[in-house]
Amino acid sequence: MKKIVTIVGARPQFIKVAPVSAALKATSKFHEILVHTGQHFDADMSDVFFEELGIDPPEHNLAIHGGGHGEMTGAMLQKIEPLLLQVKPECVLVYGDTNSTLAGALAAAKLHIPVAHVEAGLRSFNKKMPEELNRILTDHMARYLFASTESARENLLREGADPSTIYFVGDVMFDASLHFADVARSRSSVMERLALKEKEFVLATVHRAENTDDSIRLLNIVDGLETVAASMQVVLPLHPRTRQKLAQIGFSFKNVMAIDPVGYLDMISLEANATLIATDSGGVQKEAFFFKVPCVTLRDETEWVELVASGWNTLLSPSLPDLASQILDKIGRVGADIEPYGQGNAAAHIAEVLLQ
Repeated sequence: MKKIVTIVGARPQFIKVAPVSAALKATSKFHEILVHTGQHFDADMSDVFFEELGIDPPEHNLAIHGGGHGEMTGAMLQKIEPLLLQVKPECVLVYGDTNSTLAGALAAAKLHIPVAHVEAGLRSFNKKMPEELNRILTDHMARYLFASTESARENLLREGADPSTIYFVGDVMFDASLHFADVARSRSSVMERLALKEKEFVLATVHRAENTDDSIRLLNIVDGLETVAASMQVVLPLHPRTRQKLAQIGFSFKNVMAIDPVGYLDMISLEANATLIATDSGGVQKEAFFFKVPCVTLRDETEWVELVASGWNTLLSPSLPDLASQILDKIGRVGADIEPYGQGNAAAHIAEVLLQ
């Protein structure tokens, strides 16, 4: 059997792993060894996702979290390299754009182990974002570049990637959403627990460092959400980093329903039933589109350019005044009929390529 080491560390990566791991297992040709770096380490941000998504528990948990980017990435490298030397996999599989992604790719590349990158080629063209640096560097080390969209494939070609290494497979998050939306309808009770009515609330998420580490941007976002919540219910699953930053600046919500982080099934239930989603998350932008819910992205740019072009997503810079009216203005504004993310079989394509 072919040995593949899969390295993950953050919530969006657990979601992407679920369909790919299932596809690898279905071939009976792979032994996948799952490594969790520990980047998202608390039960609300990590354990619950493995349970809900039916992913086997990680064989290795490196328990690395906190600290600066260099400290975290360096600590991951120190632990991943000897693990790869011990396991000797045919391939290392990484996802997205986190520090875990970069550390896994770098450790493998220096040991001459082929790297496969899921979501290759995504670009926001803002190199101040650590995620942008992570995905560019990972792409330039990878042997298998699994592109989610045609624009991602074109980005890779412009940067000089060998065309034979690029595979347009579609989006594995689309695979996951198609499958787990049905599961959520039968298993999630979050709408009842929070006494929410379908299409009568705005769902918001805020976690990116560019927003949480800038007190002016963060205050503008939460003040805007508070104003929106005066006329329409706003539900905000509060990321631990965001909660900490708000406590540091002495802000507390009065109108917004700020709740603890929720599991994946509860999250997609909230997404599917919202009338609008306001987020700075790359994954939530796409999930909004999967459920045909209008989205405003609380950032200056996005890597999911096709959603902006089609009208499903609107960029809304947190530095702009009067965020609330602009958020409310987007309610009910649906976009064009597009299918940029494949047919929901990206994971099967990835398994097929790796098998060959």
